[in-house]
Amino acid sequence: MEKYWKVFVDGYTGYARYFWNEITHPGIQNYFYWLIGVSLFFFLLEILKPWRTNQSRFRKDFWLDFFYMFFNFFLFSLIIYNAASDVVVNLFNDFLASFEINNLVAFEVMKWPTWSHLLLGFLVRDFVQWWVHRLLHRVPRLWEFHKVHHSVEQMGFAAHLRYHWMENVVYRTIEYIPLALIGIGLRDFFIIHIFTLAIGHFNHSNFKVPLGPLKYLFNNPQMHIWHHAMDIPKERPYGVNFGITLSIWDYIFKTNYIPHDGKDIKLGFSDLDNFPKSFWKQLVHGFGKLKN
Repeated sequence: MEKYWKVFVDGYTGYARYFWNEITHPGIQNYFYWLIGVSLFFFLLEILKPWRTNQSRFRKDFWLDFFYMFFNFFLFSLIIYNAASDVVVNLFNDFLASFEINNLVAFEVMKWPTWSHLLLGFLVRDFVQWWVHRLLHRVPRLWEFHKVHHSVEQMGFAAHLRYHWMENVVYRTIEYIPLALIGIGLRDFFIIHIFTLAIGHFNHSNFKVPLGPLKYLFNNPQMHIWHHAMDIPKERPYGVNFGITLSIWDYIFKTNYIPHDGKDIKLGFSDLDNFPKSFWKQLVHGFGKLKN
């Protein structure tokens, strides 16, 4: 027990040092400033060439979403997530060691050419995330958490990172084993994450760019806006267009739906008017009794 307490405490102090170093030492592998830079890029695109010209530059709930960006990626880890996840990983590794399993890596991908293990890590992660995203819509308890993301009423790049902190727990837990099996290193994970961050911002942005045939491969604003539509086909009650970075999974599994460009469709869900509007109420949403 003492070992896990030390891991827990070290998780706090270690992440606090990391976070302070990110803020005070800008650099090419500094995620804090990559997040700011990517966000600023798409904000400028929305100002220079907005898709919905009747939407304010600082759209409804812009500052709430702006705060979510830093909460979900940094503050939540500082408060509890990093320390708690370190303990869980150690417990899991000790559990495996009791069966004399000391290494989950099934494929030595880091010996492959850089492009190949980057591609494999990206495809595995995106495919797992696609299924997790469907799960968030299919399981009633998880849907209550996911409603935070779908409470966006006007789309913009920062809406990408408005989501309930429990989604971090669900996604990272389910991702852990498949990514561990292929042994993706921290450098590769950083590159993959920056790429998917940019595509995620693009998907939610108030911006339109013709992708041509690439629309069948990459998610985009004209596809993803239908995922947020308030009115979806009755035969698809659990949603459409679940792609995170790639749209191809939706075309393969027949969950794609783009009847038209969706420029001015209404966003949200049926009981949106009764959904909590403040960050603090959204923070605890989903833990109460489920409605029938």
